[in-house]
Parts: sequence; C-alpha cells; structure tokens
Amino acid sequence: MAESGKKIAISADHAGFQLKSQVAEHLKKRGYEVIDLGTLSEERVDYPDYGYKLAEAIRDGKAPFGVAVCGSGIGISIALNRYKDVRAALVHDVTSARLSRSHNDANVLALGARLIGPDIALECVDVFLSTAFEGGRHAGRVEKLGKCGTK
Repeated sequence: MAESGKKIAISADHAGFQLKSQVAEHLKKRGYEVIDLGTLSEERVDYPDYGYKLAEAIRDGKAPFGVAVCGSGIGISIALNRYKDVRAALVHDVTSARLSRSHNDANVLALGARLIGPDIALECVDVFLSTAFEGGRHAGRVEKLGKCGTK
C-alpha cells in the first residue's frame, strides 16, 4: 500500500490507452493519487506528445514517478529520455522492472501494450514502485545520466 499522498503520473498514446487505464485503477486501489496526463481514448495521437507531458510532470515535481505506455513502449521511452531529469526504463518482466530501480534509479516505467500482458504489466508496476535505488557503485553512473539531455 502506498503511503498517504503518494502521487504517480501516467500517460499513454492510443495504443497504450487500455493498459494505462488498467494501471491507473490498479494504482488507485493501492492508495496512489494518479495524475492521468492522457490520452483519454483510443483515438490516434502521437506518442511523443504524451511522453513529453509525463517528462514535464516529473521535471516540474508534480510526481516523483511515472508510468508510460505506447504500443511497443519504445517510442514513448525515447521521448521521455530526452529530458535530463527523466530516467525512463522500458521493461518487459519483473526482473527488468526491479533492476531499473535498484541499479538505474529509473523514475519512469515504460511498457509496451502490444508486447506485455496486463498481469505481467501490473506486476512490473508493483515491483518498480516497491524497489529502492541501491546507490553505491551505481550512483556515479546514474549521476552521469543527468549531465546531458535536450530539455
């Protein structure tokens, strides 16, 4: 269960809309305040627009973590990672979700709706949000990631 007041921002393109909706409900049941940045239907939209909205929410401190979904997860994660304050990790199983947090201090979980089933996706969300960054030998590497970026 999330601590009181814990916020998470989510976004998706049209291909990720259904999975994003499932993730939002899952998070609400666990006590999270979900900031849904869209899209709000399956009408075609461009994934960079929703990746940028989520990246800006992270950058501006509206939420410490995010979940992003598009068809493959690739495009939206590329858009997110253009922002220096964002470390978006495209994951496909609980091991990659855990390592993205413990080794890379990822703050956005990216999922491919056409590549991952909802059960595994929700497990990834839970593991991602319950795993702490280890620091140590990983801290210097993560620090280097924040030294460049376009926005």
